[in-house]
Amino acid sequence: MLTSGGDSLGVDARKLDALRGEAARDPKAAARQAAVQFEGLFMQMVLKSMRDATPKADGSPSQDTFTGMFDSRMAQQFAGRPHGLADVLEQQLTRHMHNLPAPSPENVAAAQAAAVAQAQQAAAARAAQGLSLRGAAAAGPLPAAGAATASQPAAQRAADFIQKMLPHAQEAERATGVPASFILGQAALESGWGRHEARNADGSSSFNLFGIKAGGSWQGASTDAMTTEYTGGQAVRQKAGFRSYGSYAEAFTDYARMLAASPRYSAVRGASTAEAFAGGMQRAGYATDPQYAAKLARTINHTLALQRAMA
Repeated sequence: MLTSGGDSLGVDARKLDALRGEAARDPKAAARQAAVQFEGLFMQMVLKSMRDATPKADGSPSQDTFTGMFDSRMAQQFAGRPHGLADVLEQQLTRHMHNLPAPSPENVAAAQAAAVAQAQQAAAARAAQGLSLRGAAAAGPLPAAGAATASQPAAQRAADFIQKMLPHAQEAERATGVPASFILGQAALESGWGRHEARNADGSSSFNLFGIKAGGSWQGASTDAMTTEYTGGQAVRQKAGFRSYGSYAEAFTDYARMLAASPRYSAVRGASTAEAFAGGMQRAGYATDPQYAAKLARTINHTLALQRAMA
């Protein structure tokens, strides 16, 4: 059966056994649960089809992961609302259940198999007819039932990153006035959600989530790492020195100090949107990538979406 726990909809044999047990005790409640879960999966597949059919700018795999995770949460929140697909499926399931003998393990299993088949057929038929789901655009071709959703390990890693770094970002917000979500988004983009921060010579972490280089005025520890710089629009790999901190708290404090003290970043301190903040950072020369503002804005917006989903 399909589960709706966590941040994704997926096939879980243990949940199937639990639902079969519930069907033996209360067939009507089990039919409702099955209908809602299938509506959630159907909505998620519709959203995926719409995303796939929409032209989009180049993005990283992690951004695609967040899109899938956010769509999954949206599907869970809307599934089961009055007058939706779940109501139709429940009516069909319960109508057939009335013709069954008294519940028994064998009958419950048969009814459950019929429920799965009927729900899949109903979802596919409505998709094929171009059903508009609660005002959404008509659904395109659907993937097979049970298609894989967003990568759970990547989604969980990103959620863990936000939960771990949010207190530090909030401290930086108090020091700079820049929203914590903007700061988290930049840390995520620069470090690949914590996976690609520079390492010290002994392999230990530099805690440098923001890719801040160790210039001539830097008096602290530093480490060398490969980075990509753009010259004349061309990407060039080169080695550079980066600041090394004793903790993530130090990294966020140094980042906040740079934003607050440098005249270069005066414009971004008053930015009220992700796009304004990202554009200001690029104009201030934070990175040489000509697409940096677009990438940063997308990452911030994905961070915001994930924070809403986690709330």
